[in-house]
Amino acid sequence: MKIWTVMMQILLIHIFLFLAIGLKQLLSIPLPASMIGLVLLFLALFLRIIKLEWVEQGANWLMAELLLFFIPSAVGIVNYNEIASWQGVEIVFIIGISTFIVMSLTAFIADWIEKKKGAHVE
Repeated sequence: MKIWTVMMQILLIHIFLFLAIGLKQLLSIPLPASMIGLVLLFLALFLRIIKLEWVEQGANWLMAELLLFFIPSAVGIVNYNEIASWQGVEIVFIIGISTFIVMSLTAFIADWIEKKKGAHVE
């Protein structure tokens, strides 16, 4: 039964992607449809149009399997000799720094949200 719940929640998340694709085509927004879909999902959660419980398990599963979605692109990199050159070293360095920045900001924001939640509980 849990797999059915996760599948339905992933379908609900994808509905926001499909809405974003339509919105992007209709309004010619210069952003990827996936980003627009995330904003729509965030707004729906923030405005309490949908409940977190309706998408939480599906989102957790997608996050747990996120690495799987990057394997094809990682294998495709092998075809490019430039990655082994100095340009490749620079790219890896930039990726490392940007990953550190994203992880740090995510930790900071998660900590801030937890503290804010804790203040409301007490």
